[in-house]
Amino acid sequence: MTKHLSGMKQVGPQHFQEDPGLSFEDFAIGDLYEHWPGRTITETDNIWFTNLTMNSHPLHFDNHFGSHTEFGKCLINSTLTVSIVVGLSVSSTSQKAVANLGWEYIKLPNPVYAGDTIYGESTVLEKRESKSRKNCGIVKVRHVGRNQNNTIICDMVRSFLVPKKGKSTAEKIQNITRVRN
Repeated sequence: MTKHLSGMKQVGPQHFQEDPGLSFEDFAIGDLYEHWPGRTITETDNIWFTNLTMNSHPLHFDNHFGSHTEFGKCLINSTLTVSIVVGLSVSSTSQKAVANLGWEYIKLPNPVYAGDTIYGESTVLEKRESKSRKNCGIVKVRHVGRNQNNTIICDMVRSFLVPKKGKSTAEKIQNITRVRN
């Protein structure tokens, strides 16, 4: 009897292997993936990210400045918000991807503050076989990030190139490094 465990595939009796993500064939238009767990953003995350990206806007690191804005405090750097929403989605959507191909739009309708927790979901919008790479397909998803109050804080559409079954680097490495049968 084959056991079915979330995110795992059985490779032998009582032997399971983490599944490295979805292949092109696994995506279906209209599928909705709720990503778990969420990610609480701290002031330290924001300051480090802001410094790493050389963003010098004081609204991200100067509490006195932030207190005099319409927000009343510092905001989380918007590109950190985008990065976290995408990051939340990777294991469910693009873990096997060869490359990000682009974003059609990114909207940030509500601010994010230190202490907010971001949750994400992704909906498959389109998929098609790649014309230039026969072993891959192109998948387009809509990512929506919400805070702990279910308020939308990020909405974007992203496309990525994903291998067909058995063609991903992750699957090749798993087959090479498997030590037990």
